[in-house]
Order: sequence, then structure tokens, then C-alpha cells
Amino acid sequence: MNDFLEINKVLVIAPKRVAEDTWSRETTKWDHLNHLKISKMLGSEKQRLEALRAKADIYVINRENVGWLVKQLGLKWDFDMVVIDELSSFKNHQSIRFKELKKIRPFIKRLVGLTGTPAPNGYMDLWAQLYLLDRGQRLGKNITTFRKEYFNTIARPGFQLYSLRKGSVDLINNQIKDICISMKAKDYLKLKEPLLINVPVVLDKKEMDRYKELEKEKILEVGGKEITAVNAAAVTTKLLQLANGAVYDENRAVIEIHDKKLERLHELIEEANGNPVLVFYSFLHDLDRIKGYLKEDVRILETADDIADWNNKKIKILLAHPASAGHGLNLQDGGNIIIWFGLTWSLELYLQANARLHRQGQAEGVIIHHLIAEGTVDEDVLQVLQGKEQRQEDLLRALKARIENQI
Repeated sequence: MNDFLEINKVLVIAPKRVAEDTWSRETTKWDHLNHLKISKMLGSEKQRLEALRAKADIYVINRENVGWLVKQLGLKWDFDMVVIDELSSFKNHQSIRFKELKKIRPFIKRLVGLTGTPAPNGYMDLWAQLYLLDRGQRLGKNITTFRKEYFNTIARPGFQLYSLRKGSVDLINNQIKDICISMKAKDYLKLKEPLLINVPVVLDKKEMDRYKELEKEKILEVGGKEITAVNAAAVTTKLLQLANGAVYDENRAVIEIHDKKLERLHELIEEANGNPVLVFYSFLHDLDRIKGYLKEDVRILETADDIADWNNKKIKILLAHPASAGHGLNLQDGGNIIIWFGLTWSLELYLQANARLHRQGQAEGVIIHHLIAEGTVDEDVLQVLQGKEQRQEDLLRALKARIENQI
């Protein structure tokens, strides 16, 4: 854009939360990028139109609105470069998002796709992604041609199965190697320790106001007393409930505040592309809300059969409480991805729970995601957990600071 003047206007297509936060946040970290102006085409149609009309270098949109953008611009499409963050989300050649992007592909001068899992279900997933890159030059102009060239067809009543022909893997790899770069973390990073990723969760103003209101109410309950470890833990536990999106009232009824963590959890599971995910929850209402929101086959870690099925890779989403999975369980054969839906203030529980996957015998680098609601007690607890020692006084200090802000 600036060095070679090869492109003029860039569109980034990304998962919703990544579009909202990550791309704009990353530009501020790099000296050669922080001058770029980013316009986010998100929210209501009015907001998206305003962002589209704004003058910027990079325009970011979530993948669900690609069809809307194509309809808006039509033949006037003027994004000469497109970056697809998580290209494998376009692997289905029958999806609307793929068909809409295919329509305007001839107008795109340069297209880059990013993904950690290009073929989560096998090599059949590659055709649609490669078509967006080269318009069918390497793997064929349509899926039928691709299947005939590289697959055997197995007919079954009512449907067909496809299996790769002998030698097809090498043939496909040779066809696409000139435009694909594969970088494995283990070749570039020393993953002796788990890779910790803090995933920001942003509450809107109404949700944040509700959180602050309830936070003040809970903090003032102890504000006039000496803060001890016991009542600090109790109040922090209540605030962690609020940060997760719901809290119990005095009658044990659940008061829901926001769904932002549920949305981000779902996106992280989608980004895992079928790889097993271990989700740690903190409260029973978290468990109920997660099960209700995901609406897919999840398993709760309860029995020896659950452990065996996980290690045999029969479970894609395993829900566990850190106290029940904190000691003695070997889960390292089942996967390498952990998502903390809600944090615990207990460093011991946190470390022991992570050690279920990060232990001897683990074949992959362990990735640990923390869902952190910005502006909430999540940030305080994370700082304590990431210290090298368990320092209860840090938790007390953080809580006292919140009390002083509220009184």
C-alpha cells in the first residue's frame, strides 16, 4: 500500500469478535502499522454504511455480513485486496458466504487467506479455499472436477462418499505449494511452557453499567468492614460471576447480565475447527448457560468413561470444573486446547487444572485461552494468577482498590 503502491484499499473478513477488536488492537503494537486507519463495518446496517463510506486504509467486516457488502457494492466493488482471517470458515462450497465472495472474486487483485487448520475434515475442504485464492487455476474450476481428479467415489443409498486416491495428497500439495506457506509453531517457537492467550471480551455500555451497578452493591456489603481473605474471596467470587455474565440473587435465581463470553466461547470453538476443546467453567449457572448456548454435543467431565472417551478423541467439547479436574487426571491424550470461561482466584486450582493437558505425554503444544471481560475483576484475578507465587495479599489489595473506587 505505501511502499510499492500495489494496492489501494483493503478489506479484512474475520470472525465477529476478531473483527471488533483484534485487527485494530494489533495495528497499535507495530511502529510500521500504527498510522493505518481502520474502519469497522459492524453493528446495524446504518453503522455499517457509515463505516463503508468513511475514509480509511483497512475496512474490517465479520464474515456473516460478506453477502450484505457484496450486494451493497455489486459491480462497484473497489477493494483491490482482501484478507480472510480464518480461511477455513469458507471451506464449504455450498455456503452463502463462499458463493457471495465468489461473485466478486474477479475484482480482487490480491487475496490472502490465514488459517491454522486448512483441512480440518480432510482434503475435500481445500477446494473452496483454494478457489478463492486462484479462481480454480490449481484444483479446478468446480468441486466436481476436483473430486474426479483426486478422489474415488463410493456410492451408498441416498448419498456418496469420497476417498483420496493413492498419491493424491502429494499431487495436491505440489499443485498448491507455490501459493501456500505452512508454518508450524513447533518449528519456530519453543513451547516448553503453555501458550497463554488472553482473549478480551468487551461489554457494551448498557451491560457495563449493569455490571458496575451490581459490583458496587456487592462491594459495599464489605466496604465498612475489615477485609479478610475469607470475605475477599466471597466477594471476588460474586464479582467473577458477574464478569461471566450472570449472578445468583438471594433466592438462588439467576440474573443474566450479558452473553458476550458465551459468544466468544462459541467463536473459539469454531476456530478450533473440530479439534477437541476442554472448557473450564466456574459456576453451575455457567454450566447451564454454556450448554444452552452451544446447542451441540458437549460432555461434562463426571466419570471414568468421560476420561476414556476424551483420551480416545471421542469428545469434541468437554466441560469441567477446575475443582473436579484439578488433581490426578491424565487428559493429555485427548487434546491440547483449554478455554477458561471463567477464572478461579485459586492459583492451585488454576495450575492443577491446566496440568491435566500440559503434562508428560502431551504430543502438542498446549494452548490456554482466558476469556477476560475488560474492566471487570477478571483483570485483577488474571494478574494474581500469572504471578509466580500465590500471593493472597495481591487479591486483597485489588479488592480494596475497587472498594475505594466505589465508596
